[in-house]
Amino acid sequence: MQGKNLSFKNGIKDGLPIGLGYLSVAFAFGVQASIAGLPFFMSVFISMTNLTSAGQLAGLTVIATLGTILEMILTQLVINARYFLMSITLSQKLDGSFTLGHRLLCSAFVTDEIFAVAVAKPNTLNRVYFYGLVILPYVGWTTGTLLGALAGDILPLFITNSLGIALYAMFIAIIIPPSITNRGVLPAVLFGAGLSCALYYIPFFAGISTGLSVIISAILSAGITAFIFPIKGGNKNADT
Repeated sequence: MQGKNLSFKNGIKDGLPIGLGYLSVAFAFGVQASIAGLPFFMSVFISMTNLTSAGQLAGLTVIATLGTILEMILTQLVINARYFLMSITLSQKLDGSFTLGHRLLCSAFVTDEIFAVAVAKPNTLNRVYFYGLVILPYVGWTTGTLLGALAGDILPLFITNSLGIALYAMFIAIIIPPSITNRGVLPAVLFGAGLSCALYYIPFFAGISTGLSVIISAILSAGITAFIFPIKGGNKNADT
């Protein structure tokens, strides 16, 4: 089987570019966490236990705005719900070396990029390869956060603020590719952004916290665009 032919070295090789990419993005997150007032060790702890760029940034917003625990739970549930589907898909490709304990452990390292690389492999995956695949992205994400958090305490404010652009650039990079292949993605993004602005600027919604507005915008934009642009025939890239 293919899974037996994939070694730890193969995983390291496949995970290297992901780790390098995570290093730069996590640096920006570390800087933003420092600006929000989090001590560097707390920023690193967040990255060590989450490994989710969008989720961590949203969570950081909830923390900075003194949101409630319920807002944090709902925000993370909405933003990271896609990992349920990714993990279910990957579970069909794992060989017999993945016991329940290894499945639970490996599920914590499933990200968009790791999923894309793993699912593209033919046939089954063994746990040795998967651990090799995730180790450098994990190290890169954690190390980048540490460096960014330390730099945020040292660098001038105008520099740290400019580094925050990297996070928005990351979101743009995530949005553009699926927007080209799926006509429902861009309307969902635009509608969500518009709704978020409305909740922020319209006085009637002044009592809604930032974390709750993110939840409302995400759910409504996803639900409405899914209704207008349904996926037909099980083809997620369907354009008609």
